[in-house]
Amino acid sequence: MAKAKEFTVTIEDKPGALGKCFLALAERGVNILAFQSYVEEGESLVRFLADDMASAKAVLGDLHMIFEETDVAVVRLAQRPGELGRAASRLGEKQINIDYSYCGLEPGSPLVLLVFGVDNLTKAATLLDELASEDA
Repeated sequence: MAKAKEFTVTIEDKPGALGKCFLALAERGVNILAFQSYVEEGESLVRFLADDMASAKAVLGDLHMIFEETDVAVVRLAQRPGELGRAASRLGEKQINIDYSYCGLEPGSPLVLLVFGVDNLTKAATLLDELASEDA
């Protein structure tokens, strides 16, 4: 799963807004696998991966939310010290800049999902696939 789509959603920066969005996704059976949330210029921005991106897109549309889909590099690695550093270093060695990153978990899997927004998706995806196969 070296390449994936994430959503970046603009949510009101007020109490309960993030919960409302995520509960609406849950009501449609969408599971959030990884997410990042932060406030920028008075708006809350949320990036996330879901197990059912098509349903997530439908929910966001039904809620009339402002969102965009972005391609990201994703790798599944063992949950142990040094794995994030190893992945980030591997990208850096090949001059791939990491714009942002976050992590999450898939239900029933012992592996961590590392998500990277990068400046060279194809190259990053190949490198992360190689990194994951070293542990297989």
